[in-house]
This record gives sequence, structure tokens and C-alpha cells, in this order.
Amino acid sequence: MYDCILVPTDGSREVEHALEYAFDLARTHDATIRSLYVVNAVGYGGLPMETALEGVSDALRNEGRAAVSRVEELAPADVSVETAVLEGAPSQVIVEEADPAECDLVVMGTHGRGGIDRLLLGSVTERVVRRASVPVLTIQVDPDDVDDRSEEPRLTAE
Repeated sequence: MYDCILVPTDGSREVEHALEYAFDLARTHDATIRSLYVVNAVGYGGLPMETALEGVSDALRNEGRAAVSRVEELAPADVSVETAVLEGAPSQVIVEEADPAECDLVVMGTHGRGGIDRLLLGSVTERVVRRASVPVLTIQVDPDDVDDRSEEPRLTAE
């Protein structure tokens, strides 16, 4: 049913909950995990001109490489993992990478932001759910529960 499962990562510990689900699905379906980190190029467009954009870009790319390397470290030996660090608007890049000819499913964590945080920050996951042409499995995680491994993350349909 699934040959390729796209798992965007932002490098946070919360993403590890989504990875657990993705690894189980990959093992069950003999699928490849494609882990993706998107350097939010539009996010630093408003920096002062004297800021060395090359330095910012390098730092963000290094952060991305560390994030996808963590996915490789966590992957079980019997699950194949491909990684990529790309630049652009995160939701747009994820939707483009979730092309049905390439990936069959997207598995994403949702940080469960609400109220003014959600209004101001928006939701990458929500935009992907609305625009992706393949199914999107969202795993709701509460950042306060990250250290409590006894509680399972809650599955949601956004």
C-alpha cells in the first residue's frame, strides 16, 4: 500500500513521536522513509541588510542536516531512510515533495498550538493537510509530554 512515506522534521523531540508511527508503517509495508527538513528561506527575509545572510543560511542548513541525521539514527535497521535538506516555504516544499508519483503518505507531528500562537504562527501541518494530494497522518503531541514516554501520542484527523 505504501512505498514511500514522507516525514518532515523540524529537529524537535516532538517529531520523534511521529517517527515512531512512520517507522511502524514503513516496516509493515516495506516502505522507504523520506525525511525532509525545510530551511525556511522566507523566514529570514526581513533581517537587517547588515546581517550576513550566507551565515544564517549556513546555520539553518547545518540545523537541517542535524535534524535529518537524527532521523537516520533513530531508524530501525530494517527501515530504509532517505534524507533531504531543501529551502523554501515549509508547507509548499512539503506539498511539492508529497507528489503521488514519489510518496504515498505524509506523516507529520502537530505541536498542538492554539489560540494566539496558532493565529500568529499559522500551522505548517494544517496547510499541508489542506493542499497535499496524498493522505496526511497527523500525530498530535503535547510538548509538555515529551519526557513522559509512558503516554502514547494522540492520533488526530485535521
